[in-house]
Amino acid sequence: MMSDRLRSWTRSWRFLAVEVGACAGSLALLMAFLLLAPFMLLTGGVLVLPDAVRLLRRWSARARLRVGTFRGTTIAEPRSQEPVDRTIDARLRFAFSRQTARELAWLAVHALPALVVGLVCLVIPLGVVSSLLVPFYWFLVPTDEPVVAPYPVTSWALAATMPLVAAAYAAVSWYVVPAAARATAAVSARLLTPDRRSELRARVDSLTLSRAAALDAHAAELRRIERDLHDGAQNRLVSVTMMMGLAERAFENGQDGLPHLRRAQEAASDALAGLRRTVHDIYPPILDELGLEGALASLAGRSVVPCTLELDDLGRVPAAVESATYFLVAEALNNVNKYSAADTVRVRVATDGDLLRVEVADDGAGGAVERPGGGLAGMRRRVEAFEGRLTVTSPEGGPTTVRAELTCGS
Repeated sequence: MMSDRLRSWTRSWRFLAVEVGACAGSLALLMAFLLLAPFMLLTGGVLVLPDAVRLLRRWSARARLRVGTFRGTTIAEPRSQEPVDRTIDARLRFAFSRQTARELAWLAVHALPALVVGLVCLVIPLGVVSSLLVPFYWFLVPTDEPVVAPYPVTSWALAATMPLVAAAYAAVSWYVVPAAARATAAVSARLLTPDRRSELRARVDSLTLSRAAALDAHAAELRRIERDLHDGAQNRLVSVTMMMGLAERAFENGQDGLPHLRRAQEAASDALAGLRRTVHDIYPPILDELGLEGALASLAGRSVVPCTLELDDLGRVPAAVESATYFLVAEALNNVNKYSAADTVRVRVATDGDLLRVEVADDGAGGAVERPGGGLAGMRRRVEAFEGRLTVTSPEGGPTTVRAELTCGS
């Protein structure tokens, strides 16, 4: 029992020691914000506020991880992230959100009260060691500058009381350090946990964006299907009709109409192949036949760049998510094959609760840029239609990593 209590105390003291260092970082960050805020507001630098908030979000995320580890729980991340829409209004809404206000409140508490509490709790155990050492050196210091721990020690009688002082420090530390650690963690968890109102507002915003993305994706798909039918099957069917007409007139005039019939047959075959491709692009039959794992294995096998596929027992997910994942990986591999000059590519698909995580990473030249109407933009529309996120990391010189998260729960 005592050993468990000692381990708990040690863990609490270690948590407070780490937090004191983090508090110093929070104090520096808070001072920087306070010094730069007037300049940003008065000089038009308000446009860089989202960048400052992004830094605050990253710092808060580290605190969530530390506090969650100490408490043995997981502190939820805020749903509201910096919008893909880079307009000024969208960025400022992100910067002045309720979640930002909560994280600023946490930063102020963490930088000042938590720092003081942590320092006091770290010093108390050191008082135990200091008090026990006083009897060994008090007589060596000058008489007019006696040792003060916690009162002046000027005689052997007073020095003899130092073990009692050390015991008092130890008793205070034994109870105060765990209590202070729990209180510090509880306050941080309370401020860093997104409040229900913010979560509901973020949920509504996310649903609004995903609905708009779904409508955009649906409209884009309809335009693509219409274009494929018009430029492909429709033109070939017109050719079939013309060839059949030429063959008919040839037979009426007693001429050989077989060449026209052969060309009509070829055009009909091309039209049928085009229709099959269009149907395949709407919902690939291979998904019904082999499921998502088999369909992705087929894509990996057809990749020009050697592809490694890692799957985490996906099972069956909703058909719409399967289709989106298939086309997402297909487009990513198509980009790798065409533009990356990569030697290898790795595709990893795994489930994490209600999320389906997709990652396509290659060792190519990098430099991929998302352009309106391009492949990456189309991938983003697909992902956002499922309240998902798409991130693309592609520095010049590589490597390029495309990560996507799609909601696949009920």
